Amino acid sequence: MFLSSKYPLYKSLDYSKPFIVLNFKTYPEARGMNGLRLSQIAQKVADKTHLNIIVCPQAIDLKEIAPKLNIPVFAQHVDNLAPGKSTGSIVIESIAECNVHGSLLNHSEKRLDPEDIKQTVLRMKEIDLKTIVCVRDNKEAKKIASMKPVRPDFIAIEPPELIGGELSVSTAKPDIIKKSVQTCQEVNVLVGAGIKDNNDMKMALVYGAKGVLLSSHFVHAKDPEKFLLDLVAGLY
Repeated sequence: MFLSSKYPLYKSLDYSKPFIVLNFKTYPEARGMNGLRLSQIAQKVADKTHLNIIVCPQAIDLKEIAPKLNIPVFAQHVDNLAPGKSTGSIVIESIAECNVHGSLLNHSEKRLDPEDIKQTVLRMKEIDLKTIVCVRDNKEAKKIASMKPVRPDFIAIEPPELIGGELSVSTAKPDIIKKSVQTCQEVNVLVGAGIKDNNDMKMALVYGAKGVLLSSHFVHAKDPEKFLLDLVAGLY
């Protein structure tokens, strides 16, 4: 691995327990010191509940935040480009050296070409970093789940019309979750788009998902710690 020995390694992931992935996007409430505060809150809740909580800060904040946490920190995006002549890119080797442990890919706000996804997942695997590939629907989930020679660690199903809204995919389109879990049998499935409360979390797990991916309801919460604890109530 590329991780420097001066940085702490994160606690091992426990795949028998639910996952909560927190995407900070580029909200002002999650930028700079605000992002560090939210990350430390996430770590506090993870330490209390022993659930898998992953934070995804803005790229510019990764180097400041990642070395201070013992929960996994993921980038929101990486580029399939080698170090060198790739001005403006986020190269995989650079995030690894910052104690970052993986990345989201293909979020509906940062879509990628299928071949680019495949090659990025492959390069991430080569240096032992994890990937969460976001998809819009079951058709796309099927393509990603059948990628060769490697598959992502997680596929996150996120109907774009529900992202950032009050209606969750668990409530509005539960069949998408069920079909995605059936389609992606060899890949862990996460549920995103509109996830906001304990019922959404529990329903995602009932339908066979490993956990959830969410953003605005955590970032904009008046009390983020209470929000997280309420989200996972009864699961630890």
